[in-house]
Amino acid sequence: MRIFNQSPPSETETKKRILQAAQRLFARSGYDGTTTRDLAAAAGVAEGTLFRHFDNKKAILIEVATEGWVELLTDLLTELSEMGSYKAVAQVMRRRMLNIRENSDMMRVCFLEAQFHPDLRDRIQLEVIGKMSEVAEAFFETAMEKGVYRKMNPKIVAQVFLGMFAVAGFSQNTIMEPNASPQQMQEMAEGLADIFLNGVLVKDE
Repeated sequence: MRIFNQSPPSETETKKRILQAAQRLFARSGYDGTTTRDLAAAAGVAEGTLFRHFDNKKAILIEVATEGWVELLTDLLTELSEMGSYKAVAQVMRRRMLNIRENSDMMRVCFLEAQFHPDLRDRIQLEVIGKMSEVAEAFFETAMEKGVYRKMNPKIVAQVFLGMFAVAGFSQNTIMEPNASPQQMQEMAEGLADIFLNGVLVKDE
């Protein structure tokens, strides 16, 4: 007879396991194609345990998407605040591309399911995109005040940057091969940063 001395998982650990299982299953089978029984089995818990942590399956979906986005947002804002130079956009792009690739399941769930669940879309807009835009706008406004970037509407600059950031994150599924090498990802990051910083027009001498 085997005796296990390990203590049972804490409530926090159990909740984390449920969210990780939900992220995998939602990404693979979709929200509607995943039952609470599936979730419980994948997380290694009783089905009733799911409802001790979440009111319903929709609550699990919303937390999977928003928690993942908050983590990505925190990483991006940390990158911006620690950036040694306002011109070091390529390094930020490359690290964020790698980070989003590692969170591809969460991204897939978020963008696919937000189309069908307005409450999820509204929460992401309010808690994630809105906050991200505000911080990025303040960052670029400061750069303009310091004379690093030319004077223009910082809100528009922030929106363009975040749009390119999103493209960078999804580039492995759109404009780059799925198994792109680190060198290819670096080239993509540098190209996006160059376009962002310098535009595409030839400058008059």
